[in-house]
Amino acid sequence: MRILLVEDDKPLSTALSGSLRGANYVVDCVRSGCDALSMLTAGQTDMVILDLGLPDMDGLEVLHKIRRKAKDMPVIILTARDKITDKIVGLDAGADDYLPKPFDMEELFARLRVIQRRLGTASSAVVSIGAVSLNTQTLELRVNHAPVMLPRRELMLLQVLMENGGRIQPKQKLESRLYEWGEEVSSNTIEVHIHHLRKKLPDNFIKTIRGVGYSIPLNAGA
Repeated sequence: MRILLVEDDKPLSTALSGSLRGANYVVDCVRSGCDALSMLTAGQTDMVILDLGLPDMDGLEVLHKIRRKAKDMPVIILTARDKITDKIVGLDAGADDYLPKPFDMEELFARLRVIQRRLGTASSAVVSIGAVSLNTQTLELRVNHAPVMLPRRELMLLQVLMENGGRIQPKQKLESRLYEWGEEVSSNTIEVHIHHLRKKLPDNFIKTIRGVGYSIPLNAGA
């Protein structure tokens, strides 16, 4: 899942984005409302975490503009405004959730999982296809019941493919789920990740759809 983090406090943005990346989210960070709206125009964001105290416009104004551009975009407000009236205003303005600062990262992760379940991108913590099982909360991978360690990007790629089992995932879409805005991605990066993944998974687990992308059939490894 690709998250747009809108937070002007640089130390907090750095810490928060680091924790999110450690949980296998792809995070694009911006520090103003205008930059946030520009990023949303690119159309690759799955969810927004929005601070209200931004330098160029109030976060509620940003939220209203988001709702006009993408009415179904999930938005979690993360703010120091902790009065119940502030929360009511934020939710009535169209936020899907409202979390006052300071907050616990585990609570934020839990709220993100709620939205993912609603979107259908995380119907269960454990995704299993054939002999391969991936716990998307603990990031534990098992093949034939034995634990297998994967580098972060490979784990992220496998998670996208398994959560979309039976559906072809275009190469460009996979790149957008693994890499953030501004990161350099070589033309064969996905192919390299797939090559390494195949060495650790059952034979023919990942199918190449030539000229399109990759897929894991629901009967893979059976």
